[in-house]
Amino acid sequence: MAESQEKSDEVSLKDQGNEFFKSGNYLKAAALYTQAIKQDPSNPTLYSNRAAAFLHLVKLNKALTDAETTVNLKPDWEKGYFRKGCVLEAMERYDDALAAFQIALKYNPQSSEVSKKIKRLMQLSKDKKRAQEVENMRSNVDMAKHLDTVKFELSEKYGREECWKDIFSFLVETMETAVKSWHETSKVDPRVHFLLDKEKTDTEKYAPAVNIDKTVCSRFFLSSCMFSGTKKYNILPSGMERSRIKEMEARTA
Repeated sequence: MAESQEKSDEVSLKDQGNEFFKSGNYLKAAALYTQAIKQDPSNPTLYSNRAAAFLHLVKLNKALTDAETTVNLKPDWEKGYFRKGCVLEAMERYDDALAAFQIALKYNPQSSEVSKKIKRLMQLSKDKKRAQEVENMRSNVDMAKHLDTVKFELSEKYGREECWKDIFSFLVETMETAVKSWHETSKVDPRVHFLLDKEKTDTEKYAPAVNIDKTVCSRFFLSSCMFSGTKKYNILPSGMERSRIKEMEARTA
């Protein structure tokens, strides 16, 4: 008789928990499921329900523990794997979540809900891997290793490294800035970068980079900018730039 009364109380606690769960009071539902578990600690349904409540409360570690307990108590029950998959998805452990849902589908091949989850998780896993690849590219941008030819040409032209290392560093920094901007925003703003002679240029007055309005970004404008900018900013121009500057100076003489 006492055992029958205890079972009745357990059912009552579970049903009360279900009602609070349906109304969105997940904290109260979890508390009632906990009371029910104390009375019947080997009931997988109670752990499954509490896992769902903890998931809504974003208590993910507790939810995962309950989901795994559900699986251990009833290894052939689809619901335990489904709960585990949902929690792992919330943790953004997409590969693990996918594995859990695939086991759930094995025990219930007709479940459209599980099939939808698997399809969604495959896409999320793919997106996450792609995002990680992009992040790795952002954090590991190293243009210097791609500019060995330029470094060799500078060495041939200027001799000792101290004569050309500032120019090379300027090229690397400018290109890395552009690549990182592209990775982060999928665009690169038109901009003129200046290699300033720090000994002769007031760096507080003149900026090392100037944005260009697209409406005036023409060949003539860029040429003029290069000519006037080099004089205004005391830039150290390359050999090709010096030739073009002399050409322009000759035309304006």
